[in-house]
Amino acid sequence: MKPVISVLTLGVADLEQSLIFYRDGLGLPTRGIMGQEFAHGAVVFFELSGGLILALWAQDDISHDTGLPKQPVSSTAVTIGHNVLRREEVDEVMETARRAGAEIIKTPQDTFYGGYAGYFRDPDGHLWEIVWNPEIPPAAG
Repeated sequence: MKPVISVLTLGVADLEQSLIFYRDGLGLPTRGIMGQEFAHGAVVFFELSGGLILALWAQDDISHDTGLPKQPVSSTAVTIGHNVLRREEVDEVMETARRAGAEIIKTPQDTFYGGYAGYFRDPDGHLWEIVWNPEIPPAAG
C-alpha cells in the first residue's frame, strides 16, 4: 500500500460560518455547501494544490456518521501547515487570516531551522501554521 492523503476534513460548529471564513476570508475556491439534500450530508470541499481536498463537515454530522461522541476541538492535537514559497508570503497569509477573523496565536518570527513561521486559529479552533522553510519549498501545483 502506498499511503496517499487526499482529503483533510475539519469538523466545524457552523458550516455556513466556516464556509465564509475559508472562502470569503482566506479566498479558498469552492462550489459552496453540497449535499444539503441528505440528512447529515452537508459538506464543503476546497480543491487545494497537489490534489489535496480540504473538507468542512459539521461536528454533529461527523459524530452521527462515526457513532463517536462529539468532543471539543484541541488546538494542540493537530496543526495544519501551509508552506509558502517566499518569506514575505507568511506575513501576507497571516494578515489575510487576521482580517478574515482568525485568532493570531503566534506572530511570524524566525524559526530555529532557519525559516519563518506564525500560527493562527480558525473560528473552530483548528490551528494553522504558515511557514516558509528555505530547505523545503512547497510542491508545485
